[in-house]
Amino acid sequence: MRADRLVAVLLILQAKRHVTAAEVAAELEVSERTARRDLEALQFAGLPVYSRQGRGGGWALAGRGKTDLSGLTSGEARALFLLAGPAAAATPEVKSALRKLLRALPEPMRAEAEVAAGAVVVDQAPWGRSSQQVRQAPAHLDGLSRAVVAGRQVTLGYVSADRTPSTRVVHPLGLAAKGSVWYLVAGTEAGMRTFRVDRVTSAEVTGDAVVRPVGFDLASAWGLVTAEVDARRTPFRARALLTPSMVGPIRWVMGTRVSIGPSGPDGRVEAELRGYSAASLANEVAGFGAGLEVLEPPEMRAHLIRIGAELTSVYGAGSG
Repeated sequence: MRADRLVAVLLILQAKRHVTAAEVAAELEVSERTARRDLEALQFAGLPVYSRQGRGGGWALAGRGKTDLSGLTSGEARALFLLAGPAAAATPEVKSALRKLLRALPEPMRAEAEVAAGAVVVDQAPWGRSSQQVRQAPAHLDGLSRAVVAGRQVTLGYVSADRTPSTRVVHPLGLAAKGSVWYLVAGTEAGMRTFRVDRVTSAEVTGDAVVRPVGFDLASAWGLVTAEVDARRTPFRARALLTPSMVGPIRWVMGTRVSIGPSGPDGRVEAELRGYSAASLANEVAGFGAGLEVLEPPEMRAHLIRIGAELTSVYGAGSG
């Protein structure tokens, strides 16, 4: 339902001079946190939405709330459909919301917007623990989104994580927003690769058409990417039981690195925990005390026993 909410937020901003996140939440019957995330997402995508801090602050469209949605620029329309489009297949309500906006666009922009609707994956969960951080759109995001929509190859300048620069010709296949970070999914001579957009140093569009793999699906490809990265970042697995009151806190601490299962006969909840190693994961969860019992592997239980003994030696009875 996120795509129709985003369109609805824009309509609210158009109708009112400015609004607060609380007012948007009440209007759309969502939490204030969800409303704030939607407003930040629109701003992050490059739409003419800005926030004002302090007394009397809130959110508004550029032009003192008088911006006409049918007057969106080509880049703004593309940004909206890139952001909202992937959810368009979810419900009839989402499709209806986007169709209404699509009809309001000038004819030359419609085809581009329709292509943009399937050119991005929005993955709200960041790597690891949840974060409220919202970053500015990277410098080359708009140019790369144009290349994806136009289906044109790009000569990409890039700096890797170890600061090694490189230049290569890539076939842009789609964009993915993971939490607050944008990625380009592209074909290369070495196969499909992903590139952090904020590490792109240059993006020169060529006149050559993109060669898309047969049967390529962006959502499926991104799912494989995230699964591979998660497996590499958190190779260690542990099985545990949680008291119901610990489910919320463990999700907040571990984010996507915890999978919650069903409740057992004693009311405790099954969970799979993922971390870099037995020692690091034990250090993370030791603070949950008796609210979290690790069942296996024995290696992690041994680390927790050691941590418990160390704490007892410092804070136990008669320790001073």
